[in-house]
Amino acid sequence: MAEGYIHSTESMGTVDGPGIRFVVFTQGCPLRCQYCHNPDTWKLKDGKKTTTAELMQKIVKIKPYIKRSGGGITISGGEPTMQLEFTLDLLKKAKAEGLHTAVDTSGYIDPQKFKQLLPYLDLVLLDIKTMDDLKHQDLTGVSNQKTLNIVELLEAEKQPYWVRHVVVPGITDDFQEMQKFAMYLRDKKYLEKVELLPYHELGKHKWENLGLEYKLAAVEPPSAKKMAELNSCFKNYKINIA
Repeated sequence: MAEGYIHSTESMGTVDGPGIRFVVFTQGCPLRCQYCHNPDTWKLKDGKKTTTAELMQKIVKIKPYIKRSGGGITISGGEPTMQLEFTLDLLKKAKAEGLHTAVDTSGYIDPQKFKQLLPYLDLVLLDIKTMDDLKHQDLTGVSNQKTLNIVELLEAEKQPYWVRHVVVPGITDDFQEMQKFAMYLRDKKYLEKVELLPYHELGKHKWENLGLEYKLAAVEPPSAKKMAELNSCFKNYKINIA
């Protein structure tokens, strides 16, 4: 049994993997994304201390609904790999219950450490903020190299994964950059689909409540036309786009 810090849980999640999912939002994150909608997850000790056994008690209660829908458990964040032992133990327990497992990660971790999770994972939801490393550093505070190393690990280990990318107008919505992104992903054998997620302002009030400056205050969500245009980059390479 492992102890860890969580932000919250969602018992009927429908956007973090296939089917109905029990989603555990872990506490702590090494990135400082300018558009983060949960800045209250950044500091590890700000979370609620719990155990994997306590979480499994909740999960088992709704197991019939999860299984019937083709769903499972997703460990999200924050950044779940910041609490690697806790995440690993929860995945092991979920697999022992016969549940489909997924982790939603920025991939900001050493590949050899991340590899420990793979035997207990059915799916990885990998957030790639941008292919441009300098832009990535400005947007998140860290390099994207570790994330791209995780892509190569997933391919080498034959691990199914989805790639998620938030479209932020004026920052990550350049058509030519998106084409380069699609070209990078087009030959990936274990990539099941790409999800382009439109930027939204839902976290703005949390930044204000925490006394933080929200640098994207003037940014509007992307138009449906813009999203369709960017989606076409991936469709042109026969990449499954959600």
